Amino acid sequence: MSEPSPPHGTPPSTPVDRWSPRLALLVAATFFMEFLDGTVLTTAIPSIAADFSVPSADVNITMTAYLMTVAMGIPLSGWLAERVGARRVFCLAIATFTVASLLCALSQDLAMLTMSRVLQGAGGAMMVPVGTLVVLRGTAKKDLLRATAYLVWPGLLAPVLAPLIGGALTTFLSWHWIFLINLPLGLAAFLAALRLVPTAPGDRTRRLDWLGLALTTLGVGAVVVGLELAGGRGSGALAALSITAGALFLAAAVWWMRRVSSPLFDLGVFSARTFRATATGGFIYRLTISAVPFLLPLMFQNGFGWDPLRAGVLVAAVFVGNIGIKPATTPLIRRFGFKPVLVFASLASAATFALCALLDAGTPEPLIFALLVASGAFRSIGFSAYASVQYADVVPAQLPSANAVSATLVQLAAAAGIAIGALLIRAFPAGGPLLGAAAASAGDPVAPYRAAFLTIAVLMLLSTLDSLTLPRHAGAEVSRPGQAPAAARPRRPRA
Repeated sequence: MSEPSPPHGTPPSTPVDRWSPRLALLVAATFFMEFLDGTVLTTAIPSIAADFSVPSADVNITMTAYLMTVAMGIPLSGWLAERVGARRVFCLAIATFTVASLLCALSQDLAMLTMSRVLQGAGGAMMVPVGTLVVLRGTAKKDLLRATAYLVWPGLLAPVLAPLIGGALTTFLSWHWIFLINLPLGLAAFLAALRLVPTAPGDRTRRLDWLGLALTTLGVGAVVVGLELAGGRGSGALAALSITAGALFLAAAVWWMRRVSSPLFDLGVFSARTFRATATGGFIYRLTISAVPFLLPLMFQNGFGWDPLRAGVLVAAVFVGNIGIKPATTPLIRRFGFKPVLVFASLASAATFALCALLDAGTPEPLIFALLVASGAFRSIGFSAYASVQYADVVPAQLPSANAVSATLVQLAAAAGIAIGALLIRAFPAGGPLLGAAAASAGDPVAPYRAAFLTIAVLMLLSTLDSLTLPRHAGAEVSRPGQAPAAARPRRPRA
């Protein structure tokens, strides 16, 4: 193991290190850089295409390469942290990401930019799970809510702020600054990591499950590529083939890892219902909220005819809701418990999505802003609850596996959300059966987006149904430390 084992007789749930808010904030900052760079390039694509004298559509390869590398690299990063120590891997990840950002800014053609993005994705893949693992291992269950409150904001804010930041940098400076801005941030994060991340030896005897890694990496890569293709035009058959192949690879990986003595991941983590929720209702929840920042700017610009700046300001309302509710998320979970909070957040989010389908260019902007603030608040509540409850019943020995699996699912959900959003816009070009023939005959440009928002509202209700099946006191050891009923306390595995 990469961290020293607790003394004999110490309860398994006792962390080796103390909860460190500064460390959690550092990890959150590196996550923000990684998540932001996954989508911030969207607004700069026309400028990059003009500089490199290539079609805009060709520049999409840089985003696909980055997202695919991040997703495919996560399984290996978990093993590396165990083998050589989390501190070394985390610092290496920051350095790799920062150097790759400089190479991206210095790129003279599309090929160099794409290769630099692959290197940047490799750094991001190590930052995502290893940073979280460092924080979780030093956090007791009673402090888990506070720790995850620091860690979840990058995933909430980055997709919302990316269009605004990317548009501002590209408009007032150049697309190169999207990457150059990472240099001072990366240097500061690297120096802070050397100071804050505890040193712990790795386990040099830990073997790598090569077949499990190959099957998992191929599976995740194929699914991500398929989802990216699904979000484009005219690639339906190839997208379906890629996703199917990915699913088969992942199924083979599960079959293999259940039969070997030292698997890449300990799939026993799925025996905990609270962790299993991250692959069921939690996956659907993250998928739907990932579609919203994709759909809103397009609806405002293509449907309402607004300019990018006006659209960006309105989408920033989601950011206001995310931040505004953040101080209340932990008290809400402690007061009501995970199950009621998850049910409420998903129902309320579905309602805001349905209301978004009723918007048009004549809707007063203050009303739109208020609706999106509420949507951002509900999004933040549910996201924070899922991020905390998934580790509630995971024992320390299973943390590396749980963390890597969760990070992979988050990446897949984000990619799936954007792909499904794009598919829905194409599937209902005139509103389709959801809005009837009136919208089609009127040629309403907002109709596809209305249909898309109604569809993701229905999808969100599937998350609600899953949350309703959770035990009444799910995750009570985390939400109400010291007050959890005996029946809600997780059983420790027998030696």
